[in-house]
Amino acid sequence: MKIPQGMNEQQVVEQINIVVNRISPKYTFKGYEVEDIKQEAFMICMDALDRYDASRPLENFLSVHLSNRLKNFVRDNFFVKDDEDKKRVLAPKQLPHDDQILDRECNIDDKLDMGDIKIIIDRFLPVELRSDYLKFTSEAYIPKKRKLYLIEVIREILKENGYA
Repeated sequence: MKIPQGMNEQQVVEQINIVVNRISPKYTFKGYEVEDIKQEAFMICMDALDRYDASRPLENFLSVHLSNRLKNFVRDNFFVKDDEDKKRVLAPKQLPHDDQILDRECNIDDKLDMGDIKIIIDRFLPVELRSDYLKFTSEAYIPKKRKLYLIEVIREILKENGYA
């Protein structure tokens, strides 16, 4: 690891962690867990230190570099050029059922099996909400409007399946 001049190893790792924790949760795709993306992002930032130009702040350099690398990864792996436009190639992945959905506003009885509830949510959740759902279960940031909509859809799914 190349350590920028005027910094020690601990300061560099702290800067990398700040960038990784801020940017990684925005790139939850194809069912990758946030922790997996954070680990990959950390390695990307470590590799980028060799190309760091000390004339600009380290955090800015790492933010731009990490965002670009993750965007390129998404572009290269999940889009295909079509004559008309780009189309998503990936199919939704089955969500793991060992997580818990925690909603303090929801009035679901504590005696219910969360595994059954997660199976129902996974089965009936629309594909366009999967990314937000993964962020929600990983406690990553979701804009308030989308979070409220996701919670409403989940409540509707649970109600339709006898969990209201």
